[in-house]
Amino acid sequence: MASEFVDGWTVIRVLGEGAYGEVKLITNNNGEAVAVKIVDLEKHPDAKSNVRKEVAIHRMTKHPNIIQFYGHRKEKMCDYIFLEFAPGGELFDRIDPDRGMPARIAQKFFTELISGVEYLHSVGVAHRDLKPENLLLDGNDRLKICDFGLATIYRLNGKERCLDKKCGTQSYVAPEVLLKPYNAQPADVWSCGIVLVAMLTGELPWDMPNIECPEYVAWKNGNNSLSPWTKIDNMALSLLRKILAPLPSTRITIEKIKEHRWMQKTLPEVDPSAQSRLPKRLCLDSDDDLRLCLSQPAPVGTSATQTGNLPPETGGYCFSQPPVLDDLLLSTQLHSTQSTCSQTSYQKLVKRMTRFFVKTSFDETLTALKELLENKGYSFKVNLMSEVTVTTVDKRKMHLVFKACPFEMDGKILLDFRLSRGCGLEFKRIFVQIKNSLSSIIMKGPVTWPIAIATNSVP
Repeated sequence: MASEFVDGWTVIRVLGEGAYGEVKLITNNNGEAVAVKIVDLEKHPDAKSNVRKEVAIHRMTKHPNIIQFYGHRKEKMCDYIFLEFAPGGELFDRIDPDRGMPARIAQKFFTELISGVEYLHSVGVAHRDLKPENLLLDGNDRLKICDFGLATIYRLNGKERCLDKKCGTQSYVAPEVLLKPYNAQPADVWSCGIVLVAMLTGELPWDMPNIECPEYVAWKNGNNSLSPWTKIDNMALSLLRKILAPLPSTRITIEKIKEHRWMQKTLPEVDPSAQSRLPKRLCLDSDDDLRLCLSQPAPVGTSATQTGNLPPETGGYCFSQPPVLDDLLLSTQLHSTQSTCSQTSYQKLVKRMTRFFVKTSFDETLTALKELLENKGYSFKVNLMSEVTVTTVDKRKMHLVFKACPFEMDGKILLDFRLSRGCGLEFKRIFVQIKNSLSSIIMKGPVTWPIAIATNSVP
């Protein structure tokens, strides 16, 4: 239900919830949209210093490939951080599980990622949790780095320091981060390389880059005969060999990445029909500190081995827009010719891979979904709003939570899936299996995405 936030701005929807607050979409009468993070400091007094750090970093940065910071406001015991709303969704939603995306598109997104990271390093900021879930796309498909809850300033007044906090998500973290201390720049470069592997192949190369992981050891020993490396052409593989060099001292720099022949090469155009089928966080002081601080934050007490993330820094705080487009059924791409006050009641549905229209009624759809989940042995629960929360483990035995909910939309039923916690690629893989199992009730043919508010049929 829309409600007044401040004068002239209306809350359209809660976009996501974090360990220390929530993210909301607000719009004004001109159709302009802003994402606002709300942190209740009365409930979470330990978040105060982290909010201050995140705001300070946002104020330092302004770049086309960094999510734009609009301002910060404090009122009573609540902190509000106003950020650019990115209607294009999360990068991970464009990655087809086990297939990835066309190399030309991956090259474009990777070039923008490298540009954004190069800028961050130029102002002395290390992101420390680069992954597809923390990379958003604007309305023009321009990549935007977001979620600075784990970022830190490693260079100040020309003086650079080594970092000694274990930061990042296991599959994306650089090997030296697990050993510490480490240099900031090579660690971020490594994470960029894992993002590129995910884009090109639709899978991650290993659970964690340490000697206990056979996939990592094989890569370290020069073995390219395993998946995902067999899916990558030689030119891209040569770049990845330089980016994912186990020793940070031998790892390629961003300047050299930009000069690499794969980055300079004009890759083949993407078949438009194929393109249309494409699917559009953390730190520690002690390894015993298991309070999580994630892109999709887990409840206090969830173990790092379940979530696939490293333990957080004491007092950690971070939640960002990544849950936004997973939660979001609305985009604020309104017709510019409209100027009436009622225009905020009509929003354009964001196209994502993880939703589809069905031929069945609301109740029939919910019943079919529950029966399927029961048959597959998934643990799930249904709330009063008919939102189904599914808890499972992925193929890496990591904790995965996602939600599914039927909505009434312009006389049709839309079944929407969104990731709550876990790996985006693994969520997509499970979604595809569920979608295939429900193929008999899925509406076939091209869908006209209506201009309308999506409302749950159950009050």
